Amino acid sequence: MLYPQNIEQKIGFDKIRELIAEQCISSLGRAFVEKIRFSDDYKLIDRLIRQAAEFKLILQVEPGFPEQNYIDVSDALARASIEGAFIGEDQFFEIKLSLRTIQQIIHFFKGKEETIYPELKLLTANSLPVSADDGWGSVISQIDKIIDERGKVRDSASPELADIRRRLIAEQSELRKTLERILRTARNSGWIGDDMSLTIRDGRMVIPILSEHKRKLRGFVHDESATGQMAFVEPAEVLEANNEIRELEARERREIVKILEKLTAFLRPHVPALRKAYLFLGLIDFIRAKAKFGLTINGTAPLLVENQALEWYRATHPLLYLAHQKLNKSIVPLSIKLDHENRIVLVSGPNAGGKSVMLKTIGLVQYMAQCGLLVPASPDSKVGIFKNIFIDIGDEQSIENDLSTYSSHLTNMKHFVNFSNKFTLFLIDEFGTGTEPSLGGAIAESILEQLVRAKAYGVINTHYTNLKVFANKNSGTINGAMKFDAEHLEPLYELEIGKPGSSFALEVAQKIGLPKQVVDNAKRKLGTQQIDFEKLIKELEIERKVFADRNKEFLEKNQQLKNTLEQYNGLKSFLETEKKKILNDAKAQAKELLKETNRKIESTIKEIKEGKADKDLTRLIRQELQNFESKELKPEKVDEPKPASEEWIADDGAITVGSFVRIKGQTAVGELLSMKGKDAEVAIGELKTNVKLNRLEKLSRKEFKEAVKESIKPKMSGIDLNEKMMNFSFNLDLRGKRGEEALGEVDSLMNDAIMLGYPELRIIHGKGDGILRTLIRQHLRSYKQVAGMTDEHADRGGQGVTIVRMK
Repeated sequence: MLYPQNIEQKIGFDKIRELIAEQCISSLGRAFVEKIRFSDDYKLIDRLIRQAAEFKLILQVEPGFPEQNYIDVSDALARASIEGAFIGEDQFFEIKLSLRTIQQIIHFFKGKEETIYPELKLLTANSLPVSADDGWGSVISQIDKIIDERGKVRDSASPELADIRRRLIAEQSELRKTLERILRTARNSGWIGDDMSLTIRDGRMVIPILSEHKRKLRGFVHDESATGQMAFVEPAEVLEANNEIRELEARERREIVKILEKLTAFLRPHVPALRKAYLFLGLIDFIRAKAKFGLTINGTAPLLVENQALEWYRATHPLLYLAHQKLNKSIVPLSIKLDHENRIVLVSGPNAGGKSVMLKTIGLVQYMAQCGLLVPASPDSKVGIFKNIFIDIGDEQSIENDLSTYSSHLTNMKHFVNFSNKFTLFLIDEFGTGTEPSLGGAIAESILEQLVRAKAYGVINTHYTNLKVFANKNSGTINGAMKFDAEHLEPLYELEIGKPGSSFALEVAQKIGLPKQVVDNAKRKLGTQQIDFEKLIKELEIERKVFADRNKEFLEKNQQLKNTLEQYNGLKSFLETEKKKILNDAKAQAKELLKETNRKIESTIKEIKEGKADKDLTRLIRQELQNFESKELKPEKVDEPKPASEEWIADDGAITVGSFVRIKGQTAVGELLSMKGKDAEVAIGELKTNVKLNRLEKLSRKEFKEAVKESIKPKMSGIDLNEKMMNFSFNLDLRGKRGEEALGEVDSLMNDAIMLGYPELRIIHGKGDGILRTLIRQHLRSYKQVAGMTDEHADRGGQGVTIVRMK
C-alpha cells in the first residue's frame, strides 16, 4: 500500500520516470517506462535489478551491442493480420531493419558463456519462441528479396515488374531527348531564359516558356507561375510519349501492390511470433534505458534481503546529484540504518539543515529499489522489502476540502496509525507542527507510541524536546541529528545517529542580525532548563569536533610511532647481528692470540733452560715477553661511562602507594591511595581525587604534618569531584560578554580545571577588535599553572579562540 496517492510526485519519482524515458531509443521502450510499478515481490525485484546491473556492465565493456533500429512496427503488424490487406514498402523496410536488430541481439547473447549476463540470457530464452531466430531468418530473407536497401520494391520482385520498368526507362529516355531538343530550339528563339530547364507538372514532363511566347509552341498548357510570367507547356509531339509513360507507371503500381499483397500473405502467419519478438525488443530498450540512467547517477545493485531492513551507505538523492553535477558542485551522501532494535529514527536539528532532503532521499531511493532500478548508493548497502510506504512530507492544506495544514497532517497520521504494521516504512516531516506547540508535542508523542507498538519502521523529523526524550528512553527508537557547525553556525548536511540535535534557533537569530535585546529577552522567556539543554548539545557538538580532530592527529602520530618502531626493530636486529659477528671475530682472534702466547711462553722457557738461567739472558728474555704482552695483549681503549657522581641520581624518594604528596604549584597535601599507569588516586582531607602522577611531589611525614597544621581551610565535603568531572566542559564561550563578566567565568573555569587536573582548555572570545582576547590572555598569565597559550587552528576559529595548555 502506498500513501498518499501522489507519492511519486511527492518524492520526485515522476521526474525519474521522465529521465529514464529520455534514455529509450524508441516508443517500444517508453511504453515499458510508463508501466514501472512499485512491487513487494522479492523475486521480481531481484530479477529486475540484476537485469539492469548486467546491462550496465554491457554498456561499460561491450561496444558491439546493437543500438539502432529499435522500431515500433505494431501498426504494420496489425494491418498485416487482416485478411486481404497489405502493408507498404516503407513498413516492410522497417520490419526488415528491426528484425535484423533482434537477430543481432539474439546472436550477442548466444555467443556468451552461461555465467555471463545470466538474467538477460534467460530473458532472451523466455521471451522468444523456440527456433524464432531461424524463422525470422527466412522472413528477413524473403523481405530482402522484395525490398532493397533503399526501402523500394526490387526490379527482380517479379518478371512483369522487371519488364514494365525496362520499358518505362526506355520511354522516359526517349521523351527526355525529344524535350531537350525542343528546349534548345525555344531557347535559341528567345522564348525562354538561359537558366530554365525541364520540369514536371501533374506527373508529366513539360517545358517552361515565357507567357508572351506560349502560343508559338504548339502543345498543351498545364500551369502558369504565380506571377503569370511563365507558362508550362507540354509539346504536342510528346503527348503520346507522356501518355505511354503514365500508363506504364500505373501498371507498375498495380504490379507492386500484387507483390506486396503476396509478401504480406507470407508474413501473416508469423505475426503472433513477431509481436512477441517486438515486445522483447521493447523490453531490451527499456532495460538499456534503466542501465544508462543508472550510469548517470552512479547507480548500483545493492544487497537485496527478503525481510524488512534499511541500511544505506553513501546514498544520494539522484535528482539533487544531477543538478549539482551541472553546477560542478559536490553533494553530501547519506548513511542510515533501520533494523529490528532501532526501527524508528527521530531526526532533529536546525531548519535548512537538510532534514527534508534526507527524508526524500530515503523515500526515493527505497521506492526506486522496489521498482527494480539501480540506486545511487554504495554497493554494500542493504535493501529490505516493505509492503507499505507512507509519507507525510510538505503541506497538504486544501481550501476545497476545508483542511488546514495541521488538519492535513492529522489526516495523514490517522492513516498511519490505522494501517501501519511491521511491513511498513513511514516518513514524517515536521512531526506535530501546525498547532499550539505543547498540544502538538503531546499528540505527536501519543502517535509515536502507536507506531512503536505497530513495530513499523520509519524516520521522523522533529523539533520537539519531548520526542527526543521519548526516543532516548524507549526501545525501538533512537535519536539522530543533522550535523551543524556550532562555531560558524553552518549546516553540514550529514546525518549522525545516536544523539539528538539542537535547533540552534537563538544562535541563528543572533547570526542573521536580530537585535541582541530581542535574543536575550527570548532566552529569559524560554527558561534556563531549555537553554541549558541547547547549550549542552552545542558544547557536545564542539567537543565532538575537537576530539575528532585530535583523534585524527593521534592516528597520524600513531602511524609515525609505528614507522619509528619498525625502524627501531630493524636497527636492533641489525645491531644484534653485527654484535654476534663482532663477538665471533673477537673469539677467533683471541683463540689465535692464545695459541701465539702459549708458543711464546714455551719458547721462552726453552731458551731459559738452554741458557742455564743466565741472569742477563733471563732479563733479556723477560723483557721480550713484556714487550709482547704490551703490544699484543693490551686491550683497546673504550669510552668509559661517566662516573655516577656526574649524573643525577634519584634518591629513595620515589612516590609509592602510601606516600604523602602535594600537587605541584598548590598548597593542598594528601596521601597516595593507589596508582594506575600515569594516574594516581589521592586523598586530600575527606576528599578523593584522581591526579596525573607527574603533577605530584613527595613529602616527608614531618613536612606533611606541618603542612596539615598550617593549612586552615574550609571543609570541601560538599564538593562532589565526580559530579564536577561529569559536568565539566573544557570549552568556554565568552562571545558577547563584558570584560568583568568574562574574567569571572575564566576564573571559574581555571579553578575547576586546576582541581580536576585538566590538561587543555578552549576559550572562545571571537575576533572583533581583539580587546577581549588581549584582556583574557593578560589575565591568564597571572596563573602559574598555565604553561602557554596559542590560537586555535584556522579551520576551527583561528584568532577567535584561545587554546590554554596547563602545566
